[in-house]
Amino acid sequence: MRHLWCLLFLLLGCASAAAQPLVLDERASGRWLNDGLMLLEDPGARLDLQQARERDAAFVPARGRTSVGQSPNPWWLRLDLERQATPPGGWWLEVDAVNLLDLRLYLPDGQGGYRELRSGEAVPFAEGRDRSYRRPVFHLPAGEGPLRLYLRSLDPAGNSFPLRIWSQDDLQDHRAETNLFLGGVYGLIAALLLYNLFILVSLRDRAYFWYVLTTGFALLFSMGMTGHAFELLWPDAAVPWWLNRITLPSLWGLCVTRFTQTLLQTRRNVPWAHHLLTLNCLLYVASVLLNVFVGRSEAGWVLATTTFVGIPAALGAAITRSLQGSLPARLYLVGFGLVLSSVSISVMRALGVVQPSPTTAYLFPVSVAMESILFSFALTSRIQELKREKAQALEQANREKSARMTLLQSAQNDLAQAVAARTAELTQSNRLLLEREAQLRHAAHNDPLTGLPNRRYLVEHAEQALQHAQQHGESLALMLIDLDHFKPINDTHGHDAGDFMLQHVGHRLRQCVRSSDCVARLGGDEFAALVSGPDAEGHAREIAVRLLSELSRPVQFDRLELSITPSIGVAIYPRHALQFAKLYKAADQALYQVKGSGRASYALAGEDGGNGDFWLETLKTSDRLV
Repeated sequence: MRHLWCLLFLLLGCASAAAQPLVLDERASGRWLNDGLMLLEDPGARLDLQQARERDAAFVPARGRTSVGQSPNPWWLRLDLERQATPPGGWWLEVDAVNLLDLRLYLPDGQGGYRELRSGEAVPFAEGRDRSYRRPVFHLPAGEGPLRLYLRSLDPAGNSFPLRIWSQDDLQDHRAETNLFLGGVYGLIAALLLYNLFILVSLRDRAYFWYVLTTGFALLFSMGMTGHAFELLWPDAAVPWWLNRITLPSLWGLCVTRFTQTLLQTRRNVPWAHHLLTLNCLLYVASVLLNVFVGRSEAGWVLATTTFVGIPAALGAAITRSLQGSLPARLYLVGFGLVLSSVSISVMRALGVVQPSPTTAYLFPVSVAMESILFSFALTSRIQELKREKAQALEQANREKSARMTLLQSAQNDLAQAVAARTAELTQSNRLLLEREAQLRHAAHNDPLTGLPNRRYLVEHAEQALQHAQQHGESLALMLIDLDHFKPINDTHGHDAGDFMLQHVGHRLRQCVRSSDCVARLGGDEFAALVSGPDAEGHAREIAVRLLSELSRPVQFDRLELSITPSIGVAIYPRHALQFAKLYKAADQALYQVKGSGRASYALAGEDGGNGDFWLETLKTSDRLV
């Protein structure tokens, strides 16, 4: 397989020796970069960066490919970028891969050489990225003009490298959106896990035992594929063998195979499928052992082999039992079909047949959630079948012996109590799920450091406030607040001191505004206040004066006395703008005017809405101290 990919890349390379540089402009955020990627295989891992650079002519175009499948050799990647614009916070490179073993990024060091950044499962989570994110993300050097960077990717279990470029704000929004979505999926799987765990405690049924284990490992497997397991469960060291992309799917596959045998009762009803499923369990165990004692490549091939043994056996058993009239088998067949599709795509991703994409990346967690629901229904149906069988046995026993009727009636009452307990546990699980959703909503709209609302909440609140102001003929003031000389605090005293200062600034902002006003942290050392009411401009001026005084007061941090001053830009609705975006731009330009005029003051935007000259209404530090 590896030689076929090499031949394909060489044939493609004959048509185009080099890819054109990818342009980074205002519209580039969120763009995939693999169309401009160049690839070079490194048989035997003999090349270092200098040797790879000397063989630039040997690189071949990837032509949009994001994976080379299971390859024992490292692959060098070359990417040429043309930076025409730099967004606030700079450009961020995301490697949207599923758990690479060893990833190295080489960025220009500004002195004619390159510096190496290591990532992947071989290094601790925080060391493998420039900011906390489930995927490796790296901050590209500032500036404009051409930028050439190199990557070295190695993972014998499946070498993939989807590359994406982000602005800082878009990356933050993308992170919040995906975390919210995946958090809902995790919450659903966890709720089903807890719900059926309570039933297992009540019924002591083997099918529920294997279902609970299957759901638990499915949750871990899903978190592992999305990167959250590394981030949340094992962030301070390299990914251990029991949490990597071989062990988790193997344990999940082992449990789902045993659940299949138990639910469908294959030993009694489908013997040939039962033997194949038992063989599949042994292959999963072998995959884990190879992963621990031999190597990731061999374990990956054994894991891929389980697909060709277990899937036909499980499908055959489910179809056979469905034809025999088993409703649990039919529900299982639908649920297994969903997971079968996602697992097949995952295997083809690992082999390089299917290219990684956001759709295929999220397919497995979603299908596992749906499978858990359908398997839960199948277990419910199984309970109903047991109930009917016991009722039939009760009728037969009534004809044969009246004493047995009493015994079976007692069993039926016990079953009814178990069903009632299950209903109560479902209510509790639903409550836990609602609480989790509320926590996720709070995390999506609030800044974790200061507790203030974040940028997203400010935008949503501002739209409502503008509608209210328009309906009641009132004004609205937007204040953008930037902390002067904050970066030296971080650079000199560390991020703990910077975080302490930001928390105090958030507290003082709350004290300086009215309870009806909205204060938010936009990111970094940037804050905003939205002042509403009949005399919003007057209140904004008063608040600006208070902020200039209050925020300039020193803050005690350990034995240090930390000081900053604020620069404030103010824009008024409807005088300066009618829409929030233009109002924000007017306030931002006023803030820029303050920065250029000495800082530590406030400025009101010009009458023309930010398109002409500005006039400053300032209160200097010396005036505040009088």
